[in-house]
Amino acid sequence: MLKACKFRLYPNEEQRIYLAKTFGCTRFVYNKMLAERIKSYEENKNLDIKSVKYPTPAQYKTEFEWLKEVDSLALANAQMNLDKAYKNFFRDKSVGFPKFKKRTNTNNYTTNNQRGTVHIENNHIKVPKLKSMIKIEQHRQFNGLIKSCTISQVPSGKYFISILVDTEIVKLPEIDNKIGVDLGIKDFAITSDEEIFSNPKHLKKSEKRLGKLQKDLSRKQKGSNNRRKAKVKVAKLHEKIANQRKDFLHKVSTQLIRENQTIVIEDLKVSNMIKNHKLAKSIADVSWSEFRRMLEYKAKWYGREIIVAPSNYASSQLCSSCGNKSSQTKDLSCRTYICRVCGMIMDRDINASKNLLKLAM
Repeated sequence: MLKACKFRLYPNEEQRIYLAKTFGCTRFVYNKMLAERIKSYEENKNLDIKSVKYPTPAQYKTEFEWLKEVDSLALANAQMNLDKAYKNFFRDKSVGFPKFKKRTNTNNYTTNNQRGTVHIENNHIKVPKLKSMIKIEQHRQFNGLIKSCTISQVPSGKYFISILVDTEIVKLPEIDNKIGVDLGIKDFAITSDEEIFSNPKHLKKSEKRLGKLQKDLSRKQKGSNNRRKAKVKVAKLHEKIANQRKDFLHKVSTQLIRENQTIVIEDLKVSNMIKNHKLAKSIADVSWSEFRRMLEYKAKWYGREIIVAPSNYASSQLCSSCGNKSSQTKDLSCRTYICRVCGMIMDRDINASKNLLKLAM
């Protein structure tokens, strides 16, 4: 099974120059090939897309000799990424046409391991084309064959490497526990066992500090060193918030996976919900989509089952005791479900999670 492990890199000055060249060359090749495809598409609209031949990165090296200075596998992967994006668009137009890559503060490239060209030794990692080994902070060990790695530089200026490993993951022993999980904003998650995971609200806690840093940034002269420093400060705070959020999501998802064999969750249409401007910031901060993604891949790893409730399943409107449907909870200010048929009184979120659990029975 393929598993990715992410570590921080500490390149020296020479290595940073090489990485910057590789980031730029992969971006250039991607944009050059995309421009060629757009031009070819306009000229050959009536032809079958599969019959059209496009230039490869190797063909560009004659005209642009500086492309030879970087890893050829990085350029080949840029072509593969464009091929994938192009095919996805023609298969489903809703995904959107591939866009040109801009020169931003986030840079990355992917290379492959061919006969040990990527390996770790004495807290240093070897990558293709680069003669010296880059210092790596390997905070966890892994076993298995390295397939590829992606090196990236984030807006704060830090470097990271994500290593894709073909490894064997030991599944957890099977248990009988089943649970329903209702996701919310007031509380992040409420389970059918009546366990409540509070919403840490990382963005809200840092909002005042973030506002001050962004205000300082707006006052700095464009192109100045002071503006660059202020920009890094904003990026570092955004990075801290993202790391706090990700750490929380990992802890909650791992706990649920370890303690339960079957987990039932809602099919939340986040893209639609986020159109509510009063709740958009809060919905984005809780990251329900990322939480679901974590649950699904961890369940696949460890032999657990994730059941996603149908989108039309009104878990918050049904009485978990008698099944009567009431529209009282459509009002988000109503925090208690009161059944007028059987008289049950229960917190609306706990009631919803118990209704979700029924789908696993």
